[in-house]
Amino acid sequence: MASASSTPSEYVTLVSSDGFEFIVERQCACVAGAIRRMLDPASSFSEAMTGRAVFENINGIVLEKVCEYFYYNHKYRDARDVPDMDIPPELCLELLMAADYLNSASAVSSSPSFVLVLGVESC
Repeated sequence: MASASSTPSEYVTLVSSDGFEFIVERQCACVAGAIRRMLDPASSFSEAMTGRAVFENINGIVLEKVCEYFYYNHKYRDARDVPDMDIPPELCLELLMAADYLNSASAVSSSPSFVLVLGVESC
């Protein structure tokens, strides 16, 4: 756990509504605008102090796929011919809603929209 005066941890914990915990590299998780703002050391959010973010509206199955996407995005961020990410059709709607929530009002970045890549292109 990182305190306000120390360097933030390299890893963060994302917790689903049903209690599953995913320990993810901070740089990978911060591809999502909402998570990036929650974990910003300059913010007064408790998540920035603890390195732990609880998502009461995202279940474990969906959050696991979101975490998988974070690493997929990190692995292929500079690649040209990126293989499709395997997304089960039954998760498409929930993933689209989670992606929209996690990227809401994020700053413009050079990478494709989190919602577009995770949700629309794959389903």
